[in-house]
Amino acid sequence: QVQLVESGGRLVQARDSLRISCVASGSSLEHYAMAWFRQAPGKRREFVAAVRWNDGKIEYADSAKGRFAISRDIARNTVHLQMNFLRPEDTAVYYCAARDGEWLSTLVNDYILWGQGTQVTVSS
Repeated sequence: QVQLVESGGRLVQARDSLRISCVASGSSLEHYAMAWFRQAPGKRREFVAAVRWNDGKIEYADSAKGRFAISRDIARNTVHLQMNFLRPEDTAVYYCAARDGEWLSTLVNDYILWGQGTQVTVSS
């Protein structure tokens, strides 16, 4: 069973950059899709980005295109989310998620494994 642990969230200023990470342990990620979601207070959890472990194929939410970059470090079983030009509206708990299957789903319910989340706060 894959276990996910996020790290790197913190308080930053608007227009700053931040990289958050998710380390996966317990099983090989071969044939997995890994994703980042976020949830702001009072809002539904929303898709940010996903990467297919085998070939690195990537999918982004419209809100992330051009500012965020997802990447995978195969040797370290780690997924990163590089966030640039952060805005106050990016403030949320960011969750790492995994699904056993290579389809890059954007739907919360398609992911069965979740980390505990890491808080990113962007001040204006």
